[in-house]
Amino acid sequence: MVGRRKVTADEHLLDSQRSEEWKQRAAWRSLRILSEFVDGFETLSELDQTQAVGVFGSARSGEGTPEYTLGRELGRKLAEAGCTVITGGGPGAMEAANRGAQDRDGMSVGLGIELPFEQGINAYTDLEVDFRYFFVRKVMFLKYSQGFCVLPGGYGTMDELFEALTLVQTNKVGKFPIALIGTEFWGGLVDWLRDTMAKAGNISYADLDLMIVTDDLDEAVDHMVSNCK
Repeated sequence: MVGRRKVTADEHLLDSQRSEEWKQRAAWRSLRILSEFVDGFETLSELDQTQAVGVFGSARSGEGTPEYTLGRELGRKLAEAGCTVITGGGPGAMEAANRGAQDRDGMSVGLGIELPFEQGINAYTDLEVDFRYFFVRKVMFLKYSQGFCVLPGGYGTMDELFEALTLVQTNKVGKFPIALIGTEFWGGLVDWLRDTMAKAGNISYADLDLMIVTDDLDEAVDHMVSNCK
């Protein structure tokens, strides 16, 4: 028997078909959202004095894949440089980065998210918070990370990447170093940004300098350490 898909808190919140239910429960939902912010801030407050780097990447990059190996080595190098590693706490590249940080006794953090089919936070985190709402989780990433390393990934990775780029471009967060790791994977996107988006005037050519693209993990880590706010 196929299990019933779980309805998430985000889905309830954004469901336009249940506007009457929302009106009836708005105060309670608002308190739940507030409590999630409070829980996140309190749990992660010990990271205020650390140099932390957010690592994004695909949940589908299982152990034994080149992306998993790359993520684990990145986690190791960040830990060796004294950086806390923060991921979405899921499997794949996220697990790999958390695992690599623990390999070098670095601080490993997972910010999990409620999904229709539960994945759970991976076993390689020292500190973890599970969120119901994507937007609360995004705030925690942006508050406690001083830079971002982006491994190959899918829609979620792209969402996180462009969220960070937009906030830097619009001067909402100051300067965040952003490193895209994997020139073969990211090269086509960067070419399109330059040859189509920038050429059309929708971004400036200088906006392309808000990130670096590299295959060299040492370069990526140095970019984080040298430019973290």
